[in-house]
Amino acid sequence: MELNRWRRLCCNSYRTTESIHVSPLFGSIRYKAITVCVRTFRAPLPLGAIFILVELMTTSLSKRLFVGMAAASMGLAVTACGGGEDTASDVSFDETVTVGILHSLTGTMAISESTLVDTEKMAIDEINASGGVEVDGKKYKIDYIVEDGASDWPTFAEKSKKLIDQDQVPVVFGGWTSASRKAMLPVYESKNAFLYYPIQYEGQECSNNIFYTGATPNQQSEPATKFMYEESPAAGKPFFLVGSDYVFPRTSNTITKEQLKSLGGEVVGEDYLPLGNTEVAPIIAKIKEALPDGGVIINTLNGDQNVAFFKQIQDAGITPDKGYYVMSYSIAEEEISTIGSEFLEGHYGAWNYMMSIDTPASKKFAADFKAKYGEERQVADPQESAYNMVYLWKKAVEKANSFDDDKVREALVGIEFDAPQGPVKVMPNHHLSQTVRIGQITADGQFDILESTDGPVAPQAWNQFEPSSKGFACDWTDAGKGEKYKL
Repeated sequence: MELNRWRRLCCNSYRTTESIHVSPLFGSIRYKAITVCVRTFRAPLPLGAIFILVELMTTSLSKRLFVGMAAASMGLAVTACGGGEDTASDVSFDETVTVGILHSLTGTMAISESTLVDTEKMAIDEINASGGVEVDGKKYKIDYIVEDGASDWPTFAEKSKKLIDQDQVPVVFGGWTSASRKAMLPVYESKNAFLYYPIQYEGQECSNNIFYTGATPNQQSEPATKFMYEESPAAGKPFFLVGSDYVFPRTSNTITKEQLKSLGGEVVGEDYLPLGNTEVAPIIAKIKEALPDGGVIINTLNGDQNVAFFKQIQDAGITPDKGYYVMSYSIAEEEISTIGSEFLEGHYGAWNYMMSIDTPASKKFAADFKAKYGEERQVADPQESAYNMVYLWKKAVEKANSFDDDKVREALVGIEFDAPQGPVKVMPNHHLSQTVRIGQITADGQFDILESTDGPVAPQAWNQFEPSSKGFACDWTDAGKGEKYKL
């Protein structure tokens, strides 16, 4: 495609770095690039191509900004190329390796996913500053190409194809929703390519082409359900399940219902909202009717739906002081900051990482992120998971002494990393052993950690409450076992 060809020409010809403010020519636009490729779609390329090259040159005396542009009055579309902050200027590199970053920067999921892009760039910059990736005696600087999944699942599949076939990246870090992962999965399997997926999810999957660095149900939802039923202020009270209408909430809630049966609990209601739809009033009315005397609400809403939900349940009197307690699986510090802690205080979350972990590694992770992106920014579990996966890939590449997918895939199993949450380890089922934490949201937008497992918990790809998967496991280190075998 001509547009892509010209984009590659521009993006491959110029290096990029972070945070240049171009104004007033382009309004108030912050580009994360020294060189930004700008093009119009109003005329066919190449004659209609407009490249605006913004190059910042610093001397002891002055800064010079050169802008080459044409037809400024025309409508312009901006695309940022890959790159990274020039934190590795003192490092001598032999070559460059380019990876893919694929998350939603627009649409309903941008509120959550855009933070992952920032975190992955930070991890890449750190690695580059410390010497990059070493393979076969050569030092490689990591470059990146960022693509926007746009909160649209077919777009995730198409962008994956582009990154694999056109850009020929050795790995893609991407996704958030299980719907996006399910859309991408056949692409990576058919092309024998390599996806790192950083988000807690419903399990019931174990691909040889995906490494899952987020929690499985036994590392999040199962301990959360047990806590809410047995130890929370609403212990013993009925549950209401609310979620976005796609695979993760529905499968997660199926597991929750089976688990509650085993505990003797009761689910009195269940409802779903199409992802992107923020009309939560009908669901809130159902919660009030089903839980007249309070109870537990398991929340698997995602994206900007949570903003509407928490603001409106407070207006409806569904609050902790009235005996209602929400346990959320997609509300972390970043979302708390966006929604406002005044709407979330007293409710609960279950994660592997929480910003309030009082360890040097956790404090450094938060401090480094704030130093890079602003003191007002937060770090949270999905970001930590995204950060971990970049480092795990780097360690696996160096262990394999190769960027080859098959060699890296084999090398990954068994790799350990001292993550901000504590030690993690890549297991034979391509998931991580991780520590489980239960926290209650405080007025300052953090979690008061109430419970923590004594060390990492082994991941279960196949759930042991759900009848269809009980008794099964995954092991990619044994050809006789693979994706799903009977224990």
